Amino acid sequence: MESYQLSNKFLRKISNLDRVRKQLIMAVFDSITVIVVLLASFSLSINYWYWPKSETFWIIFLSPLIAIPVFYSFRLYQSFVRYIGFKALFSIIQAVTFYSVLWGLVSLISNHPIIITLLGNSADPFNGGIYFEGISRSVILINWMLALIIIGGSRLLARSIFENSNFNLNKKNKVIIYGAGSSGRQLSQALQSSTEYKHVAYVDDDNAKDGAFMGNIPIFSYNSIEKIIDRYTVNEILLALPSISLRKRKNIIEKLSLLNLHVRSLPSVSQLAEGKVKINDLLEVDVRDLLGRKQVESNKKLLKINIENKVVMVTGAGGSIGSEICRQIINLNPRQLILLDTSESAIYHIEQEIININTSDVEIIPILGSVCSQNKLKYIFDNYSVETIYHTAAYKHVPLVESNKLEGVLNNAIGTMTLAKYAVSSHVETFVLISTDKAVRPTNTMGATKRVSELVLQALSDKFSSTCFTMVRFGNVLDSSGSVIPLFRKQIRNGGPVTVTDANIVRYFMTIPEAVELVIQAGAMSEGGDVFVLDMGEPVRIYDLAVRMIKLSGLQVLDEKNPDGDIEIKYTGLRPGEKLYEELLVGDNVFETDNKLIMKAKENMINWDKLEPMLIQLKEAAISSDQNNTQALLKSIVPEFNPKSN
Repeated sequence: MESYQLSNKFLRKISNLDRVRKQLIMAVFDSITVIVVLLASFSLSINYWYWPKSETFWIIFLSPLIAIPVFYSFRLYQSFVRYIGFKALFSIIQAVTFYSVLWGLVSLISNHPIIITLLGNSADPFNGGIYFEGISRSVILINWMLALIIIGGSRLLARSIFENSNFNLNKKNKVIIYGAGSSGRQLSQALQSSTEYKHVAYVDDDNAKDGAFMGNIPIFSYNSIEKIIDRYTVNEILLALPSISLRKRKNIIEKLSLLNLHVRSLPSVSQLAEGKVKINDLLEVDVRDLLGRKQVESNKKLLKINIENKVVMVTGAGGSIGSEICRQIINLNPRQLILLDTSESAIYHIEQEIININTSDVEIIPILGSVCSQNKLKYIFDNYSVETIYHTAAYKHVPLVESNKLEGVLNNAIGTMTLAKYAVSSHVETFVLISTDKAVRPTNTMGATKRVSELVLQALSDKFSSTCFTMVRFGNVLDSSGSVIPLFRKQIRNGGPVTVTDANIVRYFMTIPEAVELVIQAGAMSEGGDVFVLDMGEPVRIYDLAVRMIKLSGLQVLDEKNPDGDIEIKYTGLRPGEKLYEELLVGDNVFETDNKLIMKAKENMINWDKLEPMLIQLKEAAISSDQNNTQALLKSIVPEFNPKSN
């Protein structure tokens, strides 16, 4: 025990030395090594112990003057011994070979008859022909072999000692790599240079690999994973399965979530540059992996129709959806991109981000302002020939809008009407409204105002043909502001509790980039007045989502069944205006499109001549802070509006 402590103390002391001192120690070691190896080489060539005399003495004892510069030039002293790998070993082979050849040439030259005559003969058994013959045929070869074994072997031994020493292992997380393929092997190699992780085993679904080894690391089938976790005290599982299908990935992650271990993953194949895997490439397992959604390939022609070489305006450009629309638009070569938002910080951040990815010198025009401001809209349409509008600006946080109903009405419903009327008078070609599933049979003010926005565009499309009005309706997007995903992550990081409104609440989910790509394509499909609905896949139970996120973080749910758990799930009750489930369609009149994830719906509408006076009354009631009249007017415009709060 005492010897272990002493050895660890010594290793720690060596490890803490500065770089120059470590390099000096290695150089001194190599100097002694090449001298000892040469003495051994001469001795082996004549079968008895040899001690040099005369000129042979200097050839042996001055050999470090040849070896050290050669080793330094091959960067043998720039590599960290504890992280030495295949490339470093190849450099050692090159360096030792070059040194051995160079030393042999110097030795042969020094034994040329002219040099010997100048130096004078001595009673050295290697003088003259015997000396010449010994070096050329055996000493040089023996010297190369021994130097290679000792210099290379010493570095491998040092790596093993540092890698397996107690002071090093105790601070490392033991990890299993799931996937014994090329990505798993590359990840394992990357882990060799990590001070944080120790790779102990592979797990693979291919039972034929069970019991095999890859790089001295054992491979096991999934059936043995619990035994491996106990045997090696595993802390984490790293997924190295970048090319498998989303469905299979979902199944694997669901299995691993039962183990209560922290699970992280490599990105997809398309995100891995040239097959080189780095520890920094590891990501927290994304909740989108649990959705198992299949990505439908986008129609490139549709993406460009309303954007390429056009003046495009995005309202709410700094928001979750608006900023992603801007990112995708900038790659589709618009002539100008106008960013409209009321938030100074939001519009600044998206402007700076887009400037960095703008490779086509698209003119970017950031404008601070609201869609409710007629003066601001007049300025924009008077000074810029806007051809396409993506209208994402809206107050969309249900409880917040429920507490500020009048502002929600003015911004969402009246703001959309004001912007749409300017679009008609300015002959804007295409107007795409980002709507929400909460507009379907709404139970909250936010949903009702978004349904009013849809009705405005439907009515204007029926009245005027100069602008093609389109509405795209979808549910929740992952990682948007207000989404449960970032909230759950933060709550888990802080030790809980994770708050869920109701045990039975379900929601649809889609990634922001996927939703935006579909929005742009849907806008290009429209013939005017169309309501497009995105296929959100299967609804997800929020409680199940919370449980999986907790388990994939390597923690356990704290409840009556598991009082020793880590994170409690706390029910807070439905918020004002919140529904247990969301719908995407008002009626059943739905048609497929060329894209499997985009459906077209034909829904009831209100004639503009009838709707406009109602909207004027709604605006006046909201401006005059008449809560009751505002709600009554909302219900008259949207008969299916069934508010759950007052």
